[in-house]
Amino acid sequence: MGGAVKVFLTGATGFVGGHVARAYAAEGAELRLLTRASSRLAGIEGLAADVVVGDLRQPEGLRSALRGCDALVHVAADYRLWVRDPKEMYAANVDGTRELLRIAREEGVAKVVYTSSVATMGFKDDGTIVDETTPVERADMIGPYKRSKFMAEQEAIAAARAGQQVTILNPTTPIGPGDAKPTPTGRIIVDFLNKKFPAYVDTGLNLVDVAEVARMHVVALERGTPGERYILGGENLTLKQILDRMSAITGLPSPTMKVPHAVAMAFAYFDETITGKLLGREPRATVEEVRMSRKHMFASSAKAERELGFKVLPVYNALRAAIEWFVAHGYAPPFASAAR
Repeated sequence: MGGAVKVFLTGATGFVGGHVARAYAAEGAELRLLTRASSRLAGIEGLAADVVVGDLRQPEGLRSALRGCDALVHVAADYRLWVRDPKEMYAANVDGTRELLRIAREEGVAKVVYTSSVATMGFKDDGTIVDETTPVERADMIGPYKRSKFMAEQEAIAAARAGQQVTILNPTTPIGPGDAKPTPTGRIIVDFLNKKFPAYVDTGLNLVDVAEVARMHVVALERGTPGERYILGGENLTLKQILDRMSAITGLPSPTMKVPHAVAMAFAYFDETITGKLLGREPRATVEEVRMSRKHMFASSAKAERELGFKVLPVYNALRAAIEWFVAHGYAPPFASAAR
């Protein structure tokens, strides 16, 4: 990719978006980054880029920023597993995506990469490994975040069918350094490091190195097939296996007590009612998280490997990098490492 490529990137102050911004910068792209007035800019510090302040919920205000760009890379999303007013989430994720795609068309932006989520896939209760062809419908989506991402992805697919050059990427659960907010997965790591993870539920995730996800955003602009979805995943692991790996890295004990889903659900209802509704703070456990945990979110990235040259990397290095970043930035105390 030459230095003449002008990229309008949303979500650059977020975890994945920050890595995507640096991946494009490394390829010599001319970057225009969307930030919100409230965004923390530490993640894009030092990048040579135009910074635009705006809001996905007011997309018309982004028209002038999109004008003259060769590509729109839409990474931004309202990613929370608990939200007081779901309408805000739908406005940003669904309406914002639809309108951003429309404005990009009207302004002659040639290509779009849309960052969806593996959450839009049709996961089963039995831990079946899913791919892009696994049947799924909106009724399968649990909670506002998954529903809004599914609906936004449908907008991207519809735009591609109508002739817009939109390629869709579906990362699984990215991990690595720089998860400042942190994401729900980052919170698992932080809680483990702070010894606030006394027990676990029987669930499974696919963990992917955020650096490889970022690299695919660059590749997809060149080689992605419009209208196609590409799962970007790494290792399929149970939550217990993830905790055991963190234990091996840090020397901290891995929890041995498994909590039945029914007990976890009762705690989540209590926490949402007291912490969420009465105190107005984000609960530590949500009903949506517990409902999702019944499904092992195991996925195959074979299509992305075949068509984009995606690499399924062992997750150890990314997990270790995430742990070291959290400790270095004060999220957790230092530990006496068990493995180097």
